[in-house]
Amino acid sequence: MLTSKVAKRYGQGLLDFTQESGNTEAVFNEMKDIVKIMSQSKDLNQFFSTPIIDARKKEAIALEIFKDFSPVAKNLIRLVIKQGRESQLKGIAQEFINKVEDIKGTQRISLTSASKLSEQNIQKIIADSKMVNVTNYDLETIIKPEILGGYILRVGDQQIDASVRTKLSNIKKEFQLN
Repeated sequence: MLTSKVAKRYGQGLLDFTQESGNTEAVFNEMKDIVKIMSQSKDLNQFFSTPIIDARKKEAIALEIFKDFSPVAKNLIRLVIKQGRESQLKGIAQEFINKVEDIKGTQRISLTSASKLSEQNIQKIIADSKMVNVTNYDLETIIKPEILGGYILRVGDQQIDASVRTKLSNIKKEFQLN
């Protein structure tokens, strides 16, 4: 996912503030909740990106949705909405999460498969890959039926593509060459 400059700046500003005030971990969990809620709610994303709705109304509804959050997170939400950046809220939260995970040394892993994998299979794929060299990692599993079978494992800028679709594509290329 491409991160905007706005998300990077707000994410860094929030990180600096939470490190000074000592509540990085609490805000980290709240930012995870924001990403989760906004990933699951198409309506909320549409609501935030609609320019017709007044900023005060957006702020009131956002603060009601996130009413259990800390004052720091609520103030961030208020600020983002007042600045007209509410469509960037999910990106800002994700950027903050990424920055905190970088500080903690957490490695981000993406595992794409055609269907849901068992936890045992996921752990076997990760162990066999030899690309994951830390025990502290954040795993994102993606299901894409169009890869037909197998998996695509992405760790940082490295990738293992063991998907059936890629293998069939390679066979097709070989036939075309011969």
